[in-house]
Amino acid sequence: MEYRRLGRSGLKVSAITLGTMTFGEKVPESEAVRIIHYALDAGVNVIDTADIYAGGESERIVGKALAGRRHQVVLATKVYMPTGPGPNDRGLSRYHIMRAVEDSLRRLGTDYIDLYQMHRFDPEVPLEETLRALDDLVRQGKVRYVGCSNWDAWQLMKGLWTCDRLGLVRIDAVQPRYNLIYRDAERELFPACLDQGVGVLAYSPIAGGVLTGKYLGGQIPEGSRGWNNPEWQQRRLTRRALAIAGAAAEFARELGRPLLQVALNWVLAHPAVSTAIVGASSLEQFQQALGALEWSLSAEEAAALAQRTEAAAAAAQDGPAGATG
Repeated sequence: MEYRRLGRSGLKVSAITLGTMTFGEKVPESEAVRIIHYALDAGVNVIDTADIYAGGESERIVGKALAGRRHQVVLATKVYMPTGPGPNDRGLSRYHIMRAVEDSLRRLGTDYIDLYQMHRFDPEVPLEETLRALDDLVRQGKVRYVGCSNWDAWQLMKGLWTCDRLGLVRIDAVQPRYNLIYRDAERELFPACLDQGVGVLAYSPIAGGVLTGKYLGGQIPEGSRGWNNPEWQQRRLTRRALAIAGAAAEFARELGRPLLQVALNWVLAHPAVSTAIVGASSLEQFQQALGALEWSLSAEEAAALAQRTEAAAAAAQDGPAGATG
């Protein structure tokens, strides 16, 4: 297993993080526990979850699977999303953060969270209030590192400036969506992270399965994420997305490697990325993803893949691809 520093912090994280968004919902508990134990045995030391995943079931399953092995894991979870019907059961107010962290600790069966992440930016709450609450949790020993997810570059920079101005624990990590299809983070966020020493946990490195090749030709495999899900198809299976997937699949064939591993290695090749978050609905899928660490793209190959997929995207007319299923 390859380990990398999380930004400028002293924390070492495995190149692949196990994502658990589907645990307790699409993935039953027994299979989820099996995947978690396999990941730990393979050297994966980061598990990422959130209080909203499967209504809290993901955290509960992760906590159960880590019994006796908690010390092996950099445990990451998130706060922001609605967890109840009340007006204060959401967001990044001190009120909600302090309640949400106790609920997460209870479900996870632990007395500390290694990386506590703000799941979204909250424009309704003063940033000082949020960051002071998180600083208090670090000082109390309930949280060790602070991160954010789905923040723009300007939001991250404002957060870092606020931490510095007030003498608070800094934001050490950000979690953006990043893959061959969705590359917005390259424009401003990644340069900011490299400049400021903020670690990146890249999620959706295979674009929700689009970069496995399963949707090429416009067909929707039964049981896949896009099966009988027109909204997902409309959003994810655009002509542009499928053109990029097709170009990447051709590149993978030339290399003699699985498309999933090529797409994952391309994400890991970016100098800003500390770790890529990989979810799985079965142990076999996760094993295939781990196989990406047995080889790597050269700098020339990564650049060539980026150029080829950019050309395919430019040639494609954006819009629904007309996939069926």
